[in-house]
Amino acid sequence: MDSQVKYLLSLGAIRERAKVVGDAAKAGNLTHFDLHEDKLDEVADYVTSVIKRDFGPDRFDTIPPHGRWQHFEVGGVPRVAEMTQGWRAAGCDDLELTRRLIDLFFVSVLLDAGAGDRWRYEEPGTEPRTYERSEGIAVASLYMFKALDFTAAKASGVPVVDGKGLEQLTTDALAAGFQVSDENPMLGVESRAALLRSLGKSLLAHSDIFGTEGRPGNLVDHMLRTAGNSPKLDILIFWDVLQNLLIPIWPQDRTTINGFPIGDAWPLSTLKNQTTSPKSEDGADFIQPFHKLTQWLTYSLMVPFQRVLGKQWINAESLTALPEYRNGGLFVDLGVLSLKPETLDRGLQASGEALPLFDAGDDVIVEWRAMTLVLIDILYGKILSRMDGGVRLTMAQVLEAGTWKSGREVAAKLRPETKSSPIIIKSDGTVF
Repeated sequence: MDSQVKYLLSLGAIRERAKVVGDAAKAGNLTHFDLHEDKLDEVADYVTSVIKRDFGPDRFDTIPPHGRWQHFEVGGVPRVAEMTQGWRAAGCDDLELTRRLIDLFFVSVLLDAGAGDRWRYEEPGTEPRTYERSEGIAVASLYMFKALDFTAAKASGVPVVDGKGLEQLTTDALAAGFQVSDENPMLGVESRAALLRSLGKSLLAHSDIFGTEGRPGNLVDHMLRTAGNSPKLDILIFWDVLQNLLIPIWPQDRTTINGFPIGDAWPLSTLKNQTTSPKSEDGADFIQPFHKLTQWLTYSLMVPFQRVLGKQWINAESLTALPEYRNGGLFVDLGVLSLKPETLDRGLQASGEALPLFDAGDDVIVEWRAMTLVLIDILYGKILSRMDGGVRLTMAQVLEAGTWKSGREVAAKLRPETKSSPIIIKSDGTVF
């Protein structure tokens, strides 16, 4: 693999490139945003207050890491616990239980890009319980999983995911499972279904790890083999496996370097303007990587290993904040970042409404996402300094109980009808 490509696929490149953007921001050299650093302490106060409101004064240790698990339990319904109890009663051991959770979490996370402001999911067989956005996608994917919609081995009656099942998944089947209709539209249904079909193909192509059936859950066995007798699993090894599996599945119009796709990584004018060394002909020097869905998947898949198998992770600090519209929207809504007038005008002309609109790959969105990484790293330290009694929270806990939740709450307060981001992203359902 080309050394530049290998670098841009790494976790280290995400922060290193974002730091260059952060330096540009401090010097007033961003292309599309103005930075108002004096507002950061107000954001830190607000986010810390949300964490203390929900988990203080003595339950901070119960904050779950940012991950998919808790989305399945929206509405206070212990869906995962009820499901796993049934599996155990049928003789399922901890290893197979973890495999099945990895199966479920894998497809659910990869389906978890923004659904749009109008889509809702009504949980079957309940008093009207209706969910939206991430939680709605989680519950919908759970019911599809239990209905064996993601496996070709339906005769077994066992809820698993396999490559053939994903390859055969039709857009109509996904739309039906997600209750999509003209009255209940979801963004990017075709793109989501295509992504899962591509995932099926890639799982089958990596049979050394995922087995001849191409089962995501076989990743459990692979990681245990790499650990040997150690109780510790390495995030960096895990990351490389996920990148090798997922890079081939992303839409074909994504950025490439020397013909090799690099996933959720985009050219950024700010990097180009800041680079003083000779610029590479292939443009690799001014690519800002994010790999948001892969990081969201990593955070989510870590949890079953911890909760069910009692494993620990090393190098988890290499993961970054998730550069998506809740975390990023927090800084726009609370005044840390503001669009420059000419960029704002362009976005408003594109939307024709009160909020600016840009494509997911627009230079504006790439700069916004890079600054989201920079600002959350700064905010993380400020939040820790505001916690009483030496309480220490991980980045994953701050994302879960702090920034992501705060971003959502501020959006709901400022835009109660839609609860949307302050900047609208035209997405195909495979980035955000």
